[in-house]
Amino acid sequence: MNTGNGESSGHIHVPLKAIRERGIVPPESLPETVERSWHRCLDAGLDIGAQPTFEPVESSTLQQLKEQNQRFTVRAQPVMEALYEQIAKTRSMVILTDADGMILHSLGDDDFVSRAQRVALHPGVSWSEHQKGTNAIGTALFEKTAVAVNGLEHFFPANHFLTCSAAPILDPFGVMIGALDVSGDRRGHHPHTLALVRMSAQMIENHLFREQVPGNLLLCFHARPELIGTPCEGLAAFSADGRFVSGNRSGLFQLGLSMSELRARTFDSLFEVPMHQAVARAHHDGIMTLNVPSGVRVFAKLDLRGPAKGKVVHLDEFKRPPSRTEVGHRPMSAPTALDCLNTGDARVAAAIEKVRRVLGRDITVLIQGETGTGKEWFARAMHAEGPRGSGPFIAVNCAAIPEGLIESELFGYEEGAFTGARRKGAPGKILQANGGTLFLDEIGDMPLSLQARLLRVLQERTITPLGSTRVYSVDVALVCATHRKLRDLIAQAQFREDLYYRLNGFVVTLPALRERTDLPQLVERLVQGEARPGQRSQITAEVMEMFQRHTWPGNLRQLHNLLRTALAMVDGDGPIGRHHLPDDFLEQFDHGAGALVTGLPPARSETNQAPASAPVGSLDDIEARAIQRAVEFHRGNISAAARQLGISRNTLYRKLQRT
Repeated sequence: MNTGNGESSGHIHVPLKAIRERGIVPPESLPETVERSWHRCLDAGLDIGAQPTFEPVESSTLQQLKEQNQRFTVRAQPVMEALYEQIAKTRSMVILTDADGMILHSLGDDDFVSRAQRVALHPGVSWSEHQKGTNAIGTALFEKTAVAVNGLEHFFPANHFLTCSAAPILDPFGVMIGALDVSGDRRGHHPHTLALVRMSAQMIENHLFREQVPGNLLLCFHARPELIGTPCEGLAAFSADGRFVSGNRSGLFQLGLSMSELRARTFDSLFEVPMHQAVARAHHDGIMTLNVPSGVRVFAKLDLRGPAKGKVVHLDEFKRPPSRTEVGHRPMSAPTALDCLNTGDARVAAAIEKVRRVLGRDITVLIQGETGTGKEWFARAMHAEGPRGSGPFIAVNCAAIPEGLIESELFGYEEGAFTGARRKGAPGKILQANGGTLFLDEIGDMPLSLQARLLRVLQERTITPLGSTRVYSVDVALVCATHRKLRDLIAQAQFREDLYYRLNGFVVTLPALRERTDLPQLVERLVQGEARPGQRSQITAEVMEMFQRHTWPGNLRQLHNLLRTALAMVDGDGPIGRHHLPDDFLEQFDHGAGALVTGLPPARSETNQAPASAPVGSLDDIEARAIQRAVEFHRGNISAAARQLGISRNTLYRKLQRT
């Protein structure tokens, strides 16, 4: 091996001198993943001849990282020990890192550990690619795939004595949470090491999967029945009403669909057999066969165990599809993944792409947009796709709860805290969201007195219920939404500036429905989601033209409720025609087609109309004009005006008091 010329293995020749002088990597001189990594290192300005830093983080920082990743490391350590037994006495060590490449835990041969200390292969040191150049840990995390880096394939010469094999580890919802690595003396390199590491990473993922989707029906499957119960098995979790919740990597591969595509499916549609029948078959036969969407037949076993502590889910829960009332059907039944919300509008697609970058990073997200633009849909999809997807999603509409009750709703209360309080008290919404996501809708309507308490909760991560001296720790991801301009409220002394900057971590603005370019695709997606099983409804050209001409003052909420009503009116599988649409929509359309940007019918007095060239004004001004014109059009009928605006009567009364 000609180390002076930069040979990295028996057949790969890397002319390091040429790379230093010209800053380029010769084509096909390295494995593809390693070559891409070298290019990234050179583009980032890393000096191939420099000595990388190996300083560990402070012990307090490392301890904090270990606590944050405790569930992950606890499940990983038994697998690491089993892996180490297979590689013992090979001058190697097993390493576990977090998603940023920070080493959390390691096991190693004594005769190798001393050499590993020279390059800081120990807890507290980051092996991200931008710090340590091309290396198995950092490159596997960046490439999101298993990677081996041998000898001189490492970017920095200090690491040339190593051979490393690493595989990323994903949580049950596809979010990368760390990497597993075996590093050793390059003279002991074995091609099977990467396969061992990949298999061990899969075992950790499966342990986490079973633990983090409690209370769901778990399907274990594979095309070869002997592989059920091994790390290669596919896993898919379904809720009691048959909705797909999540799947492991093997499961997604065998089903042939992405996580976002699967979240729009049910057990029945995936396997063409009702879930309650499959449960009955599994209860009597154990192993059964199912046909997956790709056409492949798999052998499957249903695990009816609920939470990880061993509680068995009652079979009755899965014997028949529950009614809408039983599953707590919401007026706006939301798609449960961000991809499901992307139906072709560029602004929505950009918002989805941006928000994916902050999922799981403890950054508060503020969603802006008019009433009814789907802010809660967006928040629920963020929750489902993020690392807290298996935890609770608690939504609070700050504008819909009377001011005297919102404090107890949010913070909870102890027995006797106030007249009418329940015996034993009640947990607040913040505590109910612990481990999951708290969605505060219409945050601009939160009373000023409560904003200070909310700010304290966000800063201290603790909560004290009303009438209690006990302090509870809370761990929630916070998503807020508003249709109002918070800066204007700050200027009017109606919103705290310090809370605004605490909530303004990442802002997403959703366009109004009248501004979107994907109305036909959106209508099709909503119809598919609301149609009865087997129903194949379509929209006539006349109705679609009406939809495209309408200005939708109630936005997505109005469109969604209209389609639900129309589908209920359709007889059999015929298309939705004008005669299936609600009367209030037809009246609104006939009087308001071609209306102003507010989407409301023109006022009866021509003097009330602004000239076409008049400026639109602020969002609050538009809202005030829209409310006034709606009430005038319906001659003071508050219920009719609220229906047209897509808001509740109480909300309309409150907004009228402001205007």
